[in-house]
Amino acid sequence: MIPGPRNLITDVSGLRVGNAADSGLKSGCTVVTARAPFMASAHVMGGAPGTRETDLLAPDKSVSEVDALVLSGGSAYGLDACSGVVDGLRAAGRGYRVGDATVPIVPGAILFDLLNGGEKGWARNPYPTLGRAAFDAAGPDFALGTAGAGTGALTAMMKGGLGSASLVLPDGTTVGALAAANPLGAVTTPGDRHFYAAPFEIDGEFGGLGPDPASGLGRDMTSRKHTAFFERANTTIAIVATDAALTKPQCYRMAVAAHDGIARACVPAHSPGDGDLVFALSTGARPDTDAARDVTLIGHAAALCLTRAIARAVYEATPEDGDLLPCWSALNA
Repeated sequence: MIPGPRNLITDVSGLRVGNAADSGLKSGCTVVTARAPFMASAHVMGGAPGTRETDLLAPDKSVSEVDALVLSGGSAYGLDACSGVVDGLRAAGRGYRVGDATVPIVPGAILFDLLNGGEKGWARNPYPTLGRAAFDAAGPDFALGTAGAGTGALTAMMKGGLGSASLVLPDGTTVGALAAANPLGAVTTPGDRHFYAAPFEIDGEFGGLGPDPASGLGRDMTSRKHTAFFERANTTIAIVATDAALTKPQCYRMAVAAHDGIARACVPAHSPGDGDLVFALSTGARPDTDAARDVTLIGHAAALCLTRAIARAVYEATPEDGDLLPCWSALNA
């Protein structure tokens, strides 16, 4: 398996991603959409999720396809970014048909970034406007790091961010991941130089430093300089995607498998204070491939992509005025 030409989730043909952010707010949102609805499901493993329309994505629920997926900062306020996306889809005549009515289906998930130093004293919720702007900006190329839903993200030790990665399977099937990395845990080993995800890195995509040569890397967690991270509300939210024609239950299994990617990249992961969630989608652009029947392989690739996407999110983060934590690049200059 090798990365796609962009090493982004948009290597899955037909997908588009849009970012919008407010630097003063230190927050933003990211939208994944396509020209046609796509199959989707989701799985939650964190103890504190914030979501919209995710019940609809369960394998037994009646609506199988959605028009967009949203990742947003802002905690509960950020769920309204989905409303801005709904407005954009409605204006485009997109949505689920119910008689003469059209209802855009836009599930979303949020991360907690309300205590990151940004200006949060708004009189009117800014997230519907950010959601619409992200939808309008959607395209095949998009920024990583301090961008979109990752604008105000923090990890235990440094700034988080928005990351993405892709893989092309031997038969040509493409799998990709998009992550807004704001975990309660650390993404780097003690010393803040080596990524936990390093064994899965491809072509130096997050620095090429390799794995930490030390052992016993879990023993130092409670003595690290930011031990207050155990008391914070955080979250890693992600989307994994493939062009293989998966059913809704198969998308669900893909989402379950992809959570391994969070656990490989973030230590600890899936805590009571995290809202860790993975959406999984299928565009169905390759309906007759063997990989469409091999959900194990696709789920494995999704987990690998998600591991790499989380590390790329932190690696690509850039400094901004008023930051509470440094970037990886500043710590390793």
